[in-house]
Amino acid sequence: MDLKNAAVLVTGGSCGIGLETARILRQRGARVAMCARHKEMLEAAAKEVDALPLVADVSKEDDVQRMIGEVVKEFSDYNVLINNAGFGAFAPLVELTSDEFFRVWQTNVLGAMVVARESAKHFIGRSYGNIVNLSSTAGQRGFANGTAYCASKFAVQALTECWRAELRQHNIRVMQVNPSEVLTSFGDDEASQGKADNPSKLHAQDIAQLIASMLEIDDRGFVTDSTIWATNPK
Repeated sequence: MDLKNAAVLVTGGSCGIGLETARILRQRGARVAMCARHKEMLEAAAKEVDALPLVADVSKEDDVQRMIGEVVKEFSDYNVLINNAGFGAFAPLVELTSDEFFRVWQTNVLGAMVVARESAKHFIGRSYGNIVNLSSTAGQRGFANGTAYCASKFAVQALTECWRAELRQHNIRVMQVNPSEVLTSFGDDEASQGKADNPSKLHAQDIAQLIASMLEIDDRGFVTDSTIWATNPK
């Protein structure tokens, strides 16, 4: 697609991959709305990249329905969802509580589903749209202490495949990006500090560039999923 014709919603847009994706899409001519839970941080980020801020918690269905309504009101031709909101919680199996497990799933899986569902209703009505799900290499291979997070990202892979099978007939491209470790704030607190800079590891702008490039492929084709690793991390 020509990004000058893109009307985009980025979830989890106040920092990290979401913010850098919003930035690069705006630079390439897209109109962008971004959502996050924390109003002050979101508004500062939106002002920085010239995007529309929408305070919403994707794990709350009412928030999502209101938010999509606001996006469609602002962008009647809304046509791109970047399903990025998510966080991780890590603990050994014998210490993991059901509450913590479900908290991760409420955002990473239920949240992704509800945002995509409400967006897909609009996309189907227009016979066009794009959904980019942010998963992880943790959705390809599990690791110790990763029960909640890895399970949620394996689930995102299943969601992507199901939606792709359903939505292709409506000219809706469903894509997935699987980053390895990225130097961003990552956790329950969006305002947490990012990891110390390491030029050998992936940065948020690397993932944003990949997302933009996948979207820019002509609409007659699409990349189903793309995994990005650091070349030689130290």
